Amino acid sequence: MYFFVSNLSLLDFTSTTVTIPKMLGKFSMQLDRISFSGCFLQMYLFVSLNAVECYLLSVMAYDRYVAICSPLHYHSIMSRQLYIGLAFCSWILGFASTFTTLILALKLPFCGPNVIHHYYCDHPPILQLACADTSLNVMVGSTLSAVVLLICFSVIVISYVRIIQSILLIATLDGRRKTFSTCASHIVVVNMYFLPLVFMYIRPKPSYSSDIDSLVAMLYTVLTPMLNPIVYSLRNKDIKDSMKKHLWGIKDNSR
Repeated sequence: MYFFVSNLSLLDFTSTTVTIPKMLGKFSMQLDRISFSGCFLQMYLFVSLNAVECYLLSVMAYDRYVAICSPLHYHSIMSRQLYIGLAFCSWILGFASTFTTLILALKLPFCGPNVIHHYYCDHPPILQLACADTSLNVMVGSTLSAVVLLICFSVIVISYVRIIQSILLIATLDGRRKTFSTCASHIVVVNMYFLPLVFMYIRPKPSYSSDIDSLVAMLYTVLTPMLNPIVYSLRNKDIKDSMKKHLWGIKDNSR
């Protein structure tokens, strides 16, 4: 589990590095220009990293399924070769599944004025600047996004259905609570991440309000990477006790 969490941390660091420095330069120093190649590189990296995170979250759900439903066989099933291979496939599939979207976008003509009404280069804002029919781009982008999200979300849902079935077989309420607590962080992260992505990328047309898009994008570009370390850290008892002590002055008297 911690190997996958470390991959998630690397993803959060990388995805924020792709967008936030340019965003801060725009807001603080009015550095609001980006080259044509730089814009498309930013779009490809950011969309690909989003896809990687979707795959990784589904792999983490499978890891929790094996840990809870087959605890005695966990180490034999989730061998070193398997979990490294699953993480590697998540990265490769994430960058491969968005390459077609990049190629189709590069073939579009852009007549100007090339002003992106967003704080980073993303697929929908770029399509709005094209002076040609973008219906193929919208269809391909929405289809690929739907396939990635559907596959990943299906794996997560199936894993948690089996997890819940196993938890309900536990005799004691305390046992059920402790078992389910190992999945709570992952469930929170999945909800924070998938819902904005569905709104942003599975669309029948690209003409949406740029203000709404920017607000929704802020959820998974800034808020989710910022909250992920907090969400997973709250599973650690020492960190929780320290937060209680410093925020509310509550001391742990159980020791």
